Amino acid sequence: MLRTVTFLCLCLVTTIALAFEKSGLSIVTAKGSQKFEVELAITPAQQSQGLMYRRDMPANAGMLFVYNRPQPLSFWMKNTFIPLDMLFIDGSLRIAHIVQRTIPLSTETINSSEPAISVLELNAGTVSKLGIKPGDVVMSSAFEK
Repeated sequence: MLRTVTFLCLCLVTTIALAFEKSGLSIVTAKGSQKFEVELAITPAQQSQGLMYRRDMPANAGMLFVYNRPQPLSFWMKNTFIPLDMLFIDGSLRIAHIVQRTIPLSTETINSSEPAISVLELNAGTVSKLGIKPGDVVMSSAFEK
């Protein structure tokens, strides 16, 4: 009984610690401004968890990983069930590199092509559907923190 209670308490603490703040985000494209409601992965624990174990995500949602400085970034899809488009954002807040339609549960490494300050994960197909391209500008109050 004590082990069960301890395990449940640890799960609750982990869940609370990995709560994600939400923020609005816009991508300025040739087709106009595309708006999303994203969860922010700011802490190392949040960045490690990301979208793992989720089975779905609303069409206008995503996750924004924000780092303190531009750096080479690597991701994988292990334990991630949702196929994603990954947008690597440079220090000038422009999309530098896009990887479309990642493969769920893959352990293949997905790298930024140059140092990035952030990565935006959207549902697979969003990039092509909305005409998002490298060079488009990403705007979010998360970059001001």
